[in-house]
Formats: sequence, C-alpha cells, structure tokens
Amino acid sequence: MSLNTIKHNFKITKLNREELNEHRSFLLWFTGLSGSGKSTLANLVEVELYKKGILTYCLDGDNIRQGINKDLSFAPEDRTENIRRIAEIANLLVDSGVVTLAAFVSPYIKDRENVKKIVGEENFIEIYVNTSLEECERRDVKGLYKKARSGEISNMTGISSPYEAPVNADLEIITDNQSIENSVQTILDFIIKKLNI
Repeated sequence: MSLNTIKHNFKITKLNREELNEHRSFLLWFTGLSGSGKSTLANLVEVELYKKGILTYCLDGDNIRQGINKDLSFAPEDRTENIRRIAEIANLLVDSGVVTLAAFVSPYIKDRENVKKIVGEENFIEIYVNTSLEECERRDVKGLYKKARSGEISNMTGISSPYEAPVNADLEIITDNQSIENSVQTILDFIIKKLNI
C-alpha cells in the first residue's frame, strides 16, 4: 500500500445507489470443486434476478484468469492473490449497488474469510456447491480431471491440491441428487428477502 494515498470519501454512497436501484446489493460467493456447477448456477440465478429487474454482474474464474489475473499461476500463493483481487473487484461492484455473483473454486478457507473481510460480513453470502469428487470427475466438463490424473496438470484441486470445504456456509447446495432447477430456486428463495431495502 502506498503511504502517499488518502482515501477519498464521495457524497454518493452505497445506500444511495441501493435506494436508486430499489434493492440491496451484496456478494453471492459460489465455492466448490471444478465441475461442481458453480458457474452454471451463478449464471441461472443471475438470469432470474435480471428478469426481476435486479442489477447484477457475474464474476467467473476462467474469465477473470483470461484478463486481470492472467499473470497468476495455480500455486497456493497465486491462488490466494487471485481470490484477493477478485474480492476487491467484487467489493467495488457491491459498493456500486450491484448484486454480484462470483463463481470460484476458492479452495482455502482463509481466502474465503478474507473475501468476507474485504466486502464486509453483511455483504457476503457463501454458497457451497457441494458436489462429490466422483460426480465432478464424471462430468469433467473441461477435461481437467483427466489431465490431472494423467499428470498433465499439477495443483488440481481435489486431486493433487486440497479443497477446504466451508464449515458454516450460508447455503449448501448438493448437486449430486438435486436438479439444476431446484438448486436455482433454493438459492433464489434464500436471497429474495435480503434484496429488500
């Protein structure tokens, strides 16, 4: 942090923006293994919120790593920096009055706790997309598990790198035995009251 900067406080606040938008803003943080359904659920929840006139923005792991975080590897320290940067972006979006949906493996509890600290506990909703490793490997949408099992990829979460499941997630979605439609509805039911100013 530069010692030569001073935080500037602007006259228009998050509350002003929420009042203008006629809904609260917060961060929905989807965490889970690769292939668990995080991005799919975030995308479909965003569609439903959009239909209700809610301002939204979706942050996705692959998309972020092709842009602002393209300089980071999958080593543990770079994973931590990846999540820190995303948290700062999400914080700006939430402050702007936008319901922000973030879909990231985010395998370390300490990193997710740091996200909560950056955006504020009152603005953070952790959604654990709890899908078994077996089901994620069966889906293997991106072919990453196959590559990890053959040694082509190192630091693959769930295979050669740990995933620390949330201890007290705000919401847990078990996708092994629940339809996408039911999962989306469960999330919407959970957050709908939180949108009210």
